[in-house]
Amino acid sequence: MRIGILGAGGMADALGTQWARAGHEVMISGRDAAASATRAAAMTAEAARTAGPPEGGPESGPEGRLDGGPEGGSAAVRAGSWAEAAAFGEVVMVAVRQAGLTGVLGSAGAALRGKPVIDVANAEGPYDPARPIAPLIRDLTGGHVVKAFNLCHVDVWRLTPPVFDGRPLAVPLCGDDPQALAAVRTLVADLGCTPVDGGGLDRATLLEATAAFMIGLWFGGADAQAVLPPVAYSGV
Repeated sequence: MRIGILGAGGMADALGTQWARAGHEVMISGRDAAASATRAAAMTAEAARTAGPPEGGPESGPEGRLDGGPEGGSAAVRAGSWAEAAAFGEVVMVAVRQAGLTGVLGSAGAALRGKPVIDVANAEGPYDPARPIAPLIRDLTGGHVVKAFNLCHVDVWRLTPPVFDGRPLAVPLCGDDPQALAAVRTLVADLGCTPVDGGGLDRATLLEATAAFMIGLWFGGADAQAVLPPVAYSGV
C-alpha cells in the first residue's frame, strides 16, 4: 500500500517506520520538503532498516529507501511536498498540528478527494466539542476520513508490537466509508494492534473528547487504564 503522510513530526516517524517495516511505501511531507521532510524520511528509512524487515519482507536499499519486497514489490520511504504526498498515497495520514491544519490541507490540493484519510490529531489546549477536528478534515478535503491513533503517546507507536500484559493494544476507528475503514484496519493490524469499530465519523467527536479527558488524567499522574473494568464486569 502507498501511504502519504502530511507532517514530518513524531507521529509520521513512528507510524511511518512501522508501516515501512511491514512493506508499505511511505512518502513524508513537511513545511520544507527539501529539509524537514527529507530528514524525516531518511530517519524513518534508517529506523525501519536497522530494526530489520519482517520475515519475508523488504531488504534495505540505497538512497534512504527500503527496496526489494516479495515478488518484485518494494517498500520505500521518500520525501515530498504536501501536494506530492497527498497524490502519492492510496491512504493519506494527516499528522500536523491543529493550528496549521487548514493551510496544509489547502496546499495538499484536491488529491485527497475520495481517498481514505487518517486523522490522528488532538486539540491543542482545552477541547472544544463545537469545533471537532475530523469533520473539519472531511469538509476541507472531500476525503473518507477515519479517526484513529489519537489516544496514545507517540512512543507507544514505536513499540514493536504495542502489547501490554500479553494483550495487544486496541485502536478505535471512527469513520463512515467501508473501504476506508478496511484500509485503516489493515494498517492497525500491521502494527500488531487490534482494530475496534468505534462507529461513524459523527462519533469521532467522542474519540477526541476521550483523548482530552484521558491525557488530562495521565498528566495528573493517574493510571487512566485503571478507570474502566474488564468487559466481563461492564454490565453488557
